[in-house]
Amino acid sequence: MTDSVLYSEKLWPAWWLWVAVVAIGGATLSTAIFPIDVIWGVVTLLGGIALGVFILVGTTPKIEVTEKWLKVGRARIEREHVGRVVAHREDAAREQLGPGFDARSYQCIRGWINPVVTAEITDPRDPKPYWLFSTRHPEEILKALGADEPVRTEGISVK
Repeated sequence: MTDSVLYSEKLWPAWWLWVAVVAIGGATLSTAIFPIDVIWGVVTLLGGIALGVFILVGTTPKIEVTEKWLKVGRARIEREHVGRVVAHREDAAREQLGPGFDARSYQCIRGWINPVVTAEITDPRDPKPYWLFSTRHPEEILKALGADEPVRTEGISVK
């Protein structure tokens, strides 16, 4: 039996992070080398840029929903152990990342991506109560996981 992919997403960095990594990666070591030798300065500049891009690409997590698994970053769990799934935007997302946050949860958060998803973990052997992860397409993840709740946009008011 094949395990068909129902949803897949890479949480690529925002454009400004690419610009910052290229600028910092290129400038950091090359500024010390340029006064010594221009050719080695250029080589160091290009090497710093390549290293920065390599790190960004290598640390970009992937979300994948298959018929059997939910995979987020380096973690994966069988879908039979995934309970209620809720997506959040705007104030509701800030609520999940702030006052509503449980430090025992598994997180795969990217600060430049506003929507987040909480997926309840029902496996009694798993100490994580839920997974909290960023996504650019919360509606599609909800659909792939069979959740029929709308994406929440309002947080819980604390009085």
